[in-house]
Amino acid sequence: MTLSPVDIIPVRTKSEMERFIRLAPRLYGRDPNYVAPLHMERREALSASRNPLFQHMDAQFWLARREGRDVGRISAQIERRALEIHKSETGYFGLIAAEDDPAIFRALTAAAENWLREKGMKFIQGPFNLSINEEMGLLVKGFDTPPMLLMGHDPAYAGTRLEEQGYKKEKDLIAYLYSTQTKLPSNVQRLIERPMPPNMTLRNVDFSRFREEIGSITDIFNDAWEQNWGFVPLSEAETDHLARSLRPLLDKRLVWLVEVDKEPAGFIIALPNLNEAIRDLSGSLLPFGWARLLWRLKIRGLKTARVPLMGIKRKYTQSMLGSVLPFRLIEAVRKAGSAIGYETVELSWILEDNMPMRRINEVLEGNPYKIYRVYKKALA
Repeated sequence: MTLSPVDIIPVRTKSEMERFIRLAPRLYGRDPNYVAPLHMERREALSASRNPLFQHMDAQFWLARREGRDVGRISAQIERRALEIHKSETGYFGLIAAEDDPAIFRALTAAAENWLREKGMKFIQGPFNLSINEEMGLLVKGFDTPPMLLMGHDPAYAGTRLEEQGYKKEKDLIAYLYSTQTKLPSNVQRLIERPMPPNMTLRNVDFSRFREEIGSITDIFNDAWEQNWGFVPLSEAETDHLARSLRPLLDKRLVWLVEVDKEPAGFIIALPNLNEAIRDLSGSLLPFGWARLLWRLKIRGLKTARVPLMGIKRKYTQSMLGSVLPFRLIEAVRKAGSAIGYETVELSWILEDNMPMRRINEVLEGNPYKIYRVYKKALA
């Protein structure tokens, strides 16, 4: 049987964007490990007027249709700061979701490639949903468990379909899972139990100075990650937006700062795994989703959490202090999380060639249970 051709439709209207948002949950809803993001969150994230990321990013979205039915979607983005920082002519693709059909993937990737090529890009890389500081990578290992907060879940066929279109691995990102009951090795435990130097303080974030504290965390993050692959700094507007978005989830017991000589030197943030609470809501809080969500968050409680952000200023990383700080921060979160009732915590994502962080996770007996892959292709 000959299949009908695939039509590519640029997303231009509010209703088309709504179809774009709801397509992945419809395509993947039968996968028991897929978790649909909340529609309200996706609307804000993809809104040029509400997401400050669009102040320095150009983006286009498309739907693939066949016989009057939406069968796929994709985005293409140009992150202008990344072009300046890395002196690269590389654009992004993202938010890819489609039925298992090579023709659909071919049509979608061609749309993204052509758009980027017309804007002078020489390479396409992704998926980025939408930037390197947000959800990124295509799941290639770990299909048998649901994703944590702000992490994706893709069907096993998606990687093969991209590779058929000439996409090759650029970088793998690893998600580690570890139990809050796993204690540090005795030698590390003895190290962090030593009295802290008098000029060093480990404390929880102060919510009464929330903006100032978030500013300190942003400064540490931008300094710590500056030399990492693909790094793009968080802007003040993005930080404010992120802080407002995550404020309802932040628990001061799970946000820690280290100060040296009263200067912010390191931080760690753990967030309750909201996906655990919304897993069966299909992206909607109506009509009864709000009640279920509040009950699960406030009454039943969650058993899983994720550490999406952690950093130590680079000037400390080569010192004895720098080798101990990550363990002090992780141990602070482990103890607090265990007391709250969390049983497992994901540390993600970790670059495959970030050997210091990988060794820390191995010391913690973390299980590298998921791998997300960033692909790249030359735009000939």
